[in-house]
Amino acid sequence: MLNYDDIVSNLMQELRRGTLIIVVLSQYKKEEGRYNLITKLKENGITVETNTLYPLLRRLENQGLLKSEWNTKEDKPRKYYLITEYGKEVLKKSINHWKEFSYSVNKIIDE
Repeated sequence: MLNYDDIVSNLMQELRRGTLIIVVLSQYKKEEGRYNLITKLKENGITVETNTLYPLLRRLENQGLLKSEWNTKEDKPRKYYLITEYGKEVLKKSINHWKEFSYSVNKIIDE
């Protein structure tokens, strides 16, 4: 049988999956590299492993929400991402839904 910590960990992992998409899209309003995103998230208390982030970025790009470009002008080529116009609209609607939903959840759990 799972202990309380395992159950909470699993619940938080499920919650993080969906919200991470909103967070990631919100950070690519200007062209940014993958490593910079990991650093910024970590500075804000959100730890994301590269083996979680990189497949997510590929999926968001395949869905047309992000676009990427390689910068080969530096010593080490780096891939940079930028949110697309379609991605901006999806982000805007997702943020609105998140705010309404989290308000409702907070209202219920604080009763």
